[in-house]
Amino acid sequence: MSSDIIQFALYGALLTALAWPLGIYMAKVFSEERTFLTPVLQPVERLLLGVAGVDRNNAGQHWTRYALAALAFNLAGWVLLYAILRLQHLLPWNPEGMPPLSPDLAFNTAVSFVTNTNWQAYGGETTMSYFSQMVGLAVQNFVSAATGIAIGAAVIRGFFGRETRSLGNFWVDLTRSVLYVLLPLSILVGLALVWQGVPQNLTAHVDATTVEGARQTIAQGPAASQIAIKQLGTNGGGFFNANSAVPYENPTPLSNLIEMVSILLIPAAFCFMFGRMGRDMRQGVAIFATMLILFIGGLALTYAPEIQGNALFAEMPVDQSAGNMEGKEVRFGTGNSALWAAATTAASNGSVNSMHDSYTPLGMLAPMLQMQLGEIVFGGVGSGFYGMLLFVVLTVFLAGLMVGRTPEYLGKKIEAKEVKLSIIAFLVMPLGVLVFGAMAAMIPTALASLQDRGPHGLSEILYAYSSATGNNGSAFAGFNANVPYHNVMQGIAMLLGRYAFIVPMLAVAGSLAAKKTVPASSGTFPTHTPLFVTLLIAVILIIGGLTFFPALALGPIAEHFAMLSGQTF
Repeated sequence: MSSDIIQFALYGALLTALAWPLGIYMAKVFSEERTFLTPVLQPVERLLLGVAGVDRNNAGQHWTRYALAALAFNLAGWVLLYAILRLQHLLPWNPEGMPPLSPDLAFNTAVSFVTNTNWQAYGGETTMSYFSQMVGLAVQNFVSAATGIAIGAAVIRGFFGRETRSLGNFWVDLTRSVLYVLLPLSILVGLALVWQGVPQNLTAHVDATTVEGARQTIAQGPAASQIAIKQLGTNGGGFFNANSAVPYENPTPLSNLIEMVSILLIPAAFCFMFGRMGRDMRQGVAIFATMLILFIGGLALTYAPEIQGNALFAEMPVDQSAGNMEGKEVRFGTGNSALWAAATTAASNGSVNSMHDSYTPLGMLAPMLQMQLGEIVFGGVGSGFYGMLLFVVLTVFLAGLMVGRTPEYLGKKIEAKEVKLSIIAFLVMPLGVLVFGAMAAMIPTALASLQDRGPHGLSEILYAYSSATGNNGSAFAGFNANVPYHNVMQGIAMLLGRYAFIVPMLAVAGSLAAKKTVPASSGTFPTHTPLFVTLLIAVILIIGGLTFFPALALGPIAEHFAMLSGQTF
């Protein structure tokens, strides 16, 4: 256990040490300041924007134009990806002769990758051709992540802007996100993974004979390049069906560490990017501290039940000295499995290196709650940060009510318009999780997808729709999502979780950008102090608890007490 705690501490220290300089670099990129990559990438950037017809001298966009550009680009990406998936049997780089996806699965998968969810209701190596993986999915891994980064940059400009109608230009931000951030980092991480043994080829699947004499087919393919961007872009999913538990995706302890750091690196860097762009690093550090404290709490709540083991085995001759090892790789153990589960659900990243369906009831509670809060504990690239800003707005509003004056944040008055827009965005998660989840719990076609009954069956539904609406993409292995009902309804939940959140937050940013800044006074509530961090955490937990606690009480919490009493279903 002590070695696990040391690993957790080292992970946090390494993440902070890398995120700080990356955040400063990203602030320079989106402020269009010169960086060490400018001499190499600026000609490419100018060429791409010139071909796209973007006028750099008149590139500013009002929040409505920025939102329409993002929505139009994502719609075009969905149409293209849907076509690739439906026609993959006619396209090249398909040595295994993979057939086309069904209409409902193609719809779900295309929505999933365009919205940065990467929910996979299929086995990657048995469903997707190399062309679909590289030209379809990998491209969306880049541009869906770039969309989140671009929106995050625009929202930051809005919060710090002064009497302006412009949030920047979506096409410029999208291009710079790919060229200056995602592509360089993906090359570095991809090469590191190849070094650790992850395959990167176009070879057909290989037949092998096991020690027992059985025949086994070993999948090959361009895995390293896909895994690098899926982790860095908080896309998740997997080239292989069993995801990052597969040695070909995650062969060594070092590759495990590289991938875990990659998952939270850019989301964490956004905090320092915020402070640098606003020329007040204290504001960014306060938000980073909030996210880190919540992450530590989520990790502790995941790790503690797992290291204690399953109470049902307490009276049986089952060795639980290493904790609950069901569904976990021995080479990673309980500590690295719990850390990965906390990281992947803190971010909107659906990759796993252990099976969440096999976690103890309380061990699965924290990952589920982190998704239900809106993936704000670091969250997705860009999306996690502007999701946290939603709670900042609500916290500042409540703090203003406490001191009896108009609430202010960064010198801007937070008024009814911003609060209403924030509430609209907040209601997206309850709609997708509770309403859609309730429908799935009542419709026989949907219930047929459950592996288990009782509280665990409800947890399967809650987890699936939390993952879809939160644009996470991880799942309980026992939940059969590849049926028309869930493919369609979860696709709708993914769309709501992405775009019904983006538009209100851009509207909030546009409203704040147009306002004058007011000087701080003796009644101004400081937003960079430990007191504000404490209040922000309280608002997040109280609102999340009030919203989702009744459902969680019927799912993982009820299952926990049933486990203690020896009851099974």
